[in-house]
Formats: sequence, C-alpha cells, structure tokens
Amino acid sequence: IPRRNQKGTTMERPSLPNYVHSTASPQPYSPYDVHYTASLIPSQLLMGSPFQNATPNSGVFGSPHFQMAMSPQMIAAPQFHHFRHSSNSSNATDQQDYPENGYVSAYPTMYPALYHHASPIMHPGFIPVQPSENASRNFSGRSRTVYLGSVPEDTTPEELLSHVHSGTVEACRIFPEKNCAFISFLDLASAVHFHSDAVLKRLNIRGQDLKIGWGKPSAVPPAVSAAVEQSGATRNVYLGNLPADITSEEIESDLSKFGPIDAIKRLPEKNIAFVHFLSIASAIKCVQQLPLQEKWSNRRVFYGKDRCAYVSKTQQENAAQYLGITPGYEHLMMSADRELLSNTLAQQNAAAAAVASAAGGMDNVGNRTVYLGSIHPGTQLEEVCNVVRGGLLQHVRFIPEKRICFVTFVDATAASQFFALSNLQGLLLHNRRLKVGWGKHSGPLPSNIALAVSAGASRNVYVGGLSDDITEDELRKDFSVYGDIEQINRLPEKSCAFVNYTNIANAIKAIEAIKQQPKYKNLRINFGKDRCGYPPRQM
Repeated sequence: IPRRNQKGTTMERPSLPNYVHSTASPQPYSPYDVHYTASLIPSQLLMGSPFQNATPNSGVFGSPHFQMAMSPQMIAAPQFHHFRHSSNSSNATDQQDYPENGYVSAYPTMYPALYHHASPIMHPGFIPVQPSENASRNFSGRSRTVYLGSVPEDTTPEELLSHVHSGTVEACRIFPEKNCAFISFLDLASAVHFHSDAVLKRLNIRGQDLKIGWGKPSAVPPAVSAAVEQSGATRNVYLGNLPADITSEEIESDLSKFGPIDAIKRLPEKNIAFVHFLSIASAIKCVQQLPLQEKWSNRRVFYGKDRCAYVSKTQQENAAQYLGITPGYEHLMMSADRELLSNTLAQQNAAAAAVASAAGGMDNVGNRTVYLGSIHPGTQLEEVCNVVRGGLLQHVRFIPEKRICFVTFVDATAASQFFALSNLQGLLLHNRRLKVGWGKHSGPLPSNIALAVSAGASRNVYVGGLSDDITEDELRKDFSVYGDIEQINRLPEKSCAFVNYTNIANAIKAIEAIKQQPKYKNLRINFGKDRCGYPPRQM
C-alpha cells in the first residue's frame, strides 16, 4: 500500500518475490519488542545523560512505555551517564523507502507467540492500514524465513551462510538482481534467533549493512519434514570411503546436478568430504540417487551436520548466564533442546537491543564499546580491567590524563549486559562510582577475530614451563614487541605466566610469532582465560 513521507511524496515499497512479507501491517507489542522490553528497564537507566544537549521527546523516549509507573525498586535505581560520539549511519535512500515511525524490515518485528502475553499498547507512529486486495500478504511477522536486503550483488551463498549460526537451514535463496536473499530454517525458534542476532550485531557483508526482515510464513515441505524426522536429513551430505585422488572439483561436478551447492569441505587424510547444498531437498535427492551410480556405489553417502547449526562457545556462555547456570557448566547448553537455546538467545538479544537503543537510539544497536568515566587519578589500567566482568574483551583503551576508558567487548550482548548491570548496581573503583555510558559505535566484530575467538582466542596469553631465570621484566620486554600489555601475572610456583594484552589482535600476533624465538620454542604457549569474561559480580 503506498505510504507518504513527511514531504508528502508517495512512496512505493519495492516489489519482491511472492513470499516476501510486507511489514506495514500494525501488530501489537510483545515482550520481545525493543520498545516493550525497554519498558521493563528502570526509567533512570534510559534517560538523564549529561552528555546530551536535550532529552529526546520522540521515538523511543517519547513512547508511552516511558510514562508507565515504576516499582519502588525501579525508582531507586541509579542514573546512568550516556556518552556517545555522533554518527551518520543513516542515508537518504533508506529514509525514503521506510517510514520513520512504522515497522520496517530493517528492525525487529516481534514474536508474541513465544510468550504468554502481549502488550495492548500500540506505537504512537502507527497508521492503521485498510484491508486491500493484497491483504493476504500482510501478516503477523512470525515466520521461519528471514529476509535479507541490501545484499552485495556478487555475494556467494558460502559467504552469506557463514554468518548464520542459529539452527538448521531448510533452504537459502539469493536474488542478485534484487540484492536480497531469503533463509528458511526448519523451525521458528532458529529463525527468531538469527533475526534477533542479525539486528543486534548489525549483520554486515563487505562493508554493507544488511536490512533484516521476514519472509512469508510457510510450512516445511512434507517430503523434507518426513526425511528430517525419519533419517535426520540436513542440507549437508557426508561422503565417505573416497579415493585418495578425488578432487573437490570432481565432487562438485558429480553432485551439482542435484542442486546448487553452498560449500564443499574435503578431508583427504580421512578420505571423507562434506557437501552443503542450498536446500535439504537437494541433499535428499543426492542421498537417494548418488549411490545408484556405479562410480559412487562403493562410497558411503549419508547426512552430516548443518554447519549453520553450530553453537559457539560465546553463545553457550551467554545462554548459560541468562538462564542462571553455574559458571563452568556452560557446556551443558550443548545438550539442551535446540528450541530452548534459540529462544533463550533470542530473548537475550532483544533485551540487549533494548538497552542499547534506549540509551543511544537504533543506531546504537550492536555497539560493543562501553565508556567509563570519572576514574580516580592514579588508577592503573589493570585496576580498571579488574572491575570489568561479563564478556571477553576485544580492546581496551585507557586515557589516564582524561580519566576515561573505552572497553570494547567481543560480543554486543555482553556489552549491553555490562552497561545495564553497571548502571543498576553501580561500578566502583577506589570507592568512587564510575560514569558508565556508550562509546562510539564499534561496528561488527572483524571476521578474522570472530574466527579466532571461536577457536579459543582471547587477549590473554599463557606461557607454561617457564624457568626461574625468566623474570617478569624480561617477559614484558619480549612480549611488548607485539602490542601494549595490560598486565603480566607471573606464577613462579607453577612455572608459568599470563600476559594480558590490551587488544586481542596483539595476543593472536604474539602467539604466532613468539614460538619462533629460540627462548620460547620449547615452552607451552596458548591462549589463557580473559578474567573479564568471568560472570559479573552480584551485589
């Protein structure tokens, strides 16, 4: 339905394939809504920044939610201090295509079915849409299909799906001519998790922020559903007992006839390979028909695990912390029901997005950098890091002459949790309460850092098997070549030391290079645990 912008110009939503969801239809808030979730946070946590010229009177801050009565406990909550650099992330094109106050595909439309109730409060900017001949395309927003817009034209399926880590994908369709894609999951919970994660972390491909929305609701095809239930079908086909001389190109040539391929991973030392198709239907066809060919009759052909269903260690820790699981038992989340895990992470992402957007607007969603001010003179960086808890750090920048510090977390959810908890409980250092706000938007975590973190990287380097003649000063001299050091913890009784860098990239560089030095080549060198990643202290 045509809408009009503030200048009175008629705006047409671009046409998309028939399973695209129009986000214009009004819908009630649920507790997953960014604005609704914000109402569950004390008003003092959302307003009153000395760094703002004026308190906004529209958008999030003008919502009726902020006029709701707070409990005595909420009223007693401390104020926070908001610090944020200006940004120009919005562009004219997006502002023309999507009304400012309506639900847009770039931001979360929410999921009342996942909760026991929904809020009757409507957004003040909503204009009811009259029924039309296209009314069948307007629906509630709940779908197992996620829409991705502004996708770079030459993006490959492998590149796109490498950003998906929320659940088993049923099918992926890319439309280069429309710069969009649709990812359909087997279940709603996985789609909700991916949607919320993409919004919170501002999914970015080749420097382009993607628009996140919903596809039209649809059921899993009966043949696919039956194969999943009976045989554990996925879009990943496992090939075993392969000849040593077979190549990835030959595998692709033989299997591409069953459907488009996402990625091929060959392990020659084990004589196996994994072929990810773009749909489970293609994989089913391959598993059924490939063994009938003479060339493949003696090979093992079955289903493998979808690489998009991988649960990272960070996700395990986030879910465990959210559910109150005792630290050290995060691995139990691996055996948890997939829907429980996805729902937990989705709810956590929603709360994190609410905290970030309420303090700094929607442009602040996904920010991983927290500002700490009013630091006591003479404070050392080590002391600042001693009070930071709740998530791995990517970078910490201390400016002692200004008595401020910027702490950038690896995970945006951890940053929001630290921000919220610090404002609710207060963050003390040398008996002085620190100012806690948001720094300049960090942007998405670099892909090389994300990959290293998934393999266990942190800014802490463990050095084992140290002789007594290697002193802390000598360690500092040798390791500072690779970057600034926050702290060195030497444990002579255990013949080891921990070197904490201010930047995780420097720790990665140090581990790769220090082993080449004769002095350290026979020592045990690996990543240690970042103490900032331990659960926050409860007051």
